[in-house]
Amino acid sequence: MIAIAHSLAITLYLGAAALAAAPFARPLPAPVRSVTTVLGLGVVAHTAGLLAFVVTHGQAPVSGLGPALSLASLLVAVLLLAVELIARDVSLSLAAAPLAAALAVVANVAGLSPAGVADGAQGAWLAAHVALSFLGIASFATAAAAGVMYMVERRELKARRFGAIFRFFPPLETLDRVNHLASLAGGIALTLGVAIAIAYSVEFRTVNMPQILWGAVAWIALSVIAIGRALGGWQARRAAVVTSTSFAAVVLLYVALRVAGAADGGFL
Repeated sequence: MIAIAHSLAITLYLGAAALAAAPFARPLPAPVRSVTTVLGLGVVAHTAGLLAFVVTHGQAPVSGLGPALSLASLLVAVLLLAVELIARDVSLSLAAAPLAAALAVVANVAGLSPAGVADGAQGAWLAAHVALSFLGIASFATAAAAGVMYMVERRELKARRFGAIFRFFPPLETLDRVNHLASLAGGIALTLGVAIAIAYSVEFRTVNMPQILWGAVAWIALSVIAIGRALGGWQARRAAVVTSTSFAAVVLLYVALRVAGAADGGFL
């Protein structure tokens, strides 16, 4: 049931991305209702899979590489769906829906089996930390997707190419607003996640240096973006470049820590 639900969610996420790309094949508006419906069905299937995980294993999907990545994938999809329903624009599905699908694929490959997790208050603290941290990373991913699209559309406009990208992508102001709000939301969520992690380490005398390193780098990146936009007067282009490149760096650091053998089967 868990694997089937994840496979269905992956198919639906990719289907939403394919529908969102329809204007590139023919000069018609993107089918907003169809994209959001397919994406929503993917979220439902994914949620059902994680609920089955909770029932089967008796714990939240926050420990073990596969379950944690699956939760991150679901959060990316939920945030994407919320943004698209509010904006009535589905172009973000081109970047974010495949990202959600890729995370779910890696989760399936890694195995959807939980690692050992503490019970009681310790387990609750850990679950809150992981959930908030992944919510922050999912918001970071949304901001990065908007940043990449902003740079692509801006380049097309500067080159005076008014093709499919110009017709299909939302206005630059909309992409900048998504980038800004998602960065702020991600910064708040990740700050809370890091604060809980620090309190958890002090209270239970548990230190995971790779996890601390990765979380600190992600938090610093989002904090710099939020401060730059709020106090530094960053223009939209600069914010888009910094957001997309810093998110790529955070992902590469995660991969490097995994390859280096830093993983213990937990959050990383």
